[in-house]
Amino acid sequence: MIPRLHPDTIEEVQQRVDLVDVISEHIVLRKRGKDFLGLCPFHNEKTPSFSVSQDKQLYYCFGCNQGGNAYKFLMEIGKQSFAEVVLDLARRYQVEIKTVEPEQRQEIQRQQTLKEQLYEILAIASSFFQHALHQSQGETALAYLGQQRKIEATTISNFGLGYAPAGWETLYRYLVEQKRYPINLVEEAGLIKPRKTGSGYYDVFRDRLIIPIADLQGRIIGFGSRSLNDEDQPKYLNSPETPLFDKSKTLFALDKARSHITQADCAIVVEGYFDAIALHEAGIENVVASLGTAFTQDQLKQLLRFTPSKQVILNFDADNAGNKATERAIGEVEDLVYGGVVQLRILNLPEGKDADEFIKGREDGVVMYFQALENAPLWLDWLIDRLLADKNLKAADEFQQVAAGMIKLLNRLQDANQRNHYLTHCADLLSLGDARLVLQNLATLKSQVKSARSRSPANYARKKQTDSVTKAIAIATNPESELLEQAEALLLRIYLHYPRYREQIIEELEAKDLLFNLACHRFLWQQILTVEASIPSSSMSNLNPLLSELHSRSPDFPPTMMVVTKLFHLDEKTQEDVFRTEVRVAEAIASLEQVNYQKRQIYCSQQLENLNPATDLKLMEYYYQEIQTAVEKIRQLEQIRLNYAQDPVV
Repeated sequence: MIPRLHPDTIEEVQQRVDLVDVISEHIVLRKRGKDFLGLCPFHNEKTPSFSVSQDKQLYYCFGCNQGGNAYKFLMEIGKQSFAEVVLDLARRYQVEIKTVEPEQRQEIQRQQTLKEQLYEILAIASSFFQHALHQSQGETALAYLGQQRKIEATTISNFGLGYAPAGWETLYRYLVEQKRYPINLVEEAGLIKPRKTGSGYYDVFRDRLIIPIADLQGRIIGFGSRSLNDEDQPKYLNSPETPLFDKSKTLFALDKARSHITQADCAIVVEGYFDAIALHEAGIENVVASLGTAFTQDQLKQLLRFTPSKQVILNFDADNAGNKATERAIGEVEDLVYGGVVQLRILNLPEGKDADEFIKGREDGVVMYFQALENAPLWLDWLIDRLLADKNLKAADEFQQVAAGMIKLLNRLQDANQRNHYLTHCADLLSLGDARLVLQNLATLKSQVKSARSRSPANYARKKQTDSVTKAIAIATNPESELLEQAEALLLRIYLHYPRYREQIIEELEAKDLLFNLACHRFLWQQILTVEASIPSSSMSNLNPLLSELHSRSPDFPPTMMVVTKLFHLDEKTQEDVFRTEVRVAEAIASLEQVNYQKRQIYCSQQLENLNPATDLKLMEYYYQEIQTAVEKIRQLEQIRLNYAQDPVV
């Protein structure tokens, strides 16, 4: 039951909270003048538009217009009620909780102190394990760390490594009988279990090397462990799920790695605790470990808060089990990967070694590891290589198996440019170096990818749901987006091949004050205007003197501008693109107009950052209004474009 909080509690929490600290736990903020700037957590963007004012304790996103204080942020990010957010902040900032109904106070305090008690018990247990490591009973564990794992004493201390004694009730007696912690709390912390027969409890961890697992604030929330005798199974054992510990949402060493991930703008995910520890010890500190072979969306989203460009490298073991684990990991986060939200690379070290073995097995191990990171392939290249592994493409059945696998992968890609790149790449691989077969294989792959995409009801439904958002984000975050490129290319292609629409295109561009954004398209437009000015009006009735003249001039185009010559030709695909020409012109013009308003929105947002509320209030009001107008226009134009796209007959 959520209590009715006293206004004094709400006010005191709001006075104590630091909005920058709160938001920094969810996204990377960088100082920009008096304020802080980061990527908005409420919508996908590549250019930061999320502003946080420490002075005013307010945030505002100029991209999606979300704004408010710490309460509002936490309610939105965590989908919590107002009272839940205030209670969490009160615990964090040690504010006494007062309620409108005094009788509720005791129950609230009990709920608030439960987690604090569990943190305390786990911290005491960690100290117990660390102490035991350096006693006679821990000699075998300490020797294992120093001799077999070659971990230095400072690293052992830094990671709080310890040893759980072999007795069945050693930790139980220490925490319950000596320290007097309640049995139910020690059990809830995941440290003891009730016996299946008879009465009493036994320790979860016995005769094991202990690795503490911490949250982002560095507080112990659970433990990992390794058996010291390979005959004892399981080799690795984690704490059970508790109010503090959720394996699927936790990454080992993230508390130590978070700042290094931001500095390197890249996160490395390894499979084991000791891989992460070894890399940290070697000075490669932007490293975390998944807890076992599972890697979930929740874990990935945590990492993406700390790397602005969303760079993540998976470095699981390169043996068969590790490769399968990598494939499962990609499958777990496939929505983010195929959608381009994360730039994922896969690192398989030579000879199937894990990171720990690799860097310690040779003198130049650290240097070679850095080189391997640089050469780590993109996830899709890695998956394609997996399809080709041990396959004989000269055998018809194996060729078909590989090609079918490629088509399945390509159909999941949402970005057309990326899909086209990999179509060519796959055709090249299937051709085994025979240039004569490349075009044939490319045409076959294209036809199958196209038909498979159009046949799939799931793809069609997903496309319908996401196209609007994806295209709006493309315009909002990158003026030279795929959508913009397509719109400009379409206008130029229609202008070149359909003279009857030239006057309409020029009128629309001039009336709306639109320009071509991409350098190659601006160059071609200038060439068009120059050629038209030089062609006698009597010649304009000929078949297409403009296109003929541009063809003759094209050999003199700068190399970087030769890309526009593809617009001089119409093939089956581009003829489909210009079907319903009047509608396509209107749709393309709307796209260009939408980009103009987006640029206006970005400009006004930048101007706002440099204004002082004390002296520039009127200007601030003006720019806020301009932003609101731009946002509304963008929404309207997006709807217009969608209407054109959905209208089957005009």
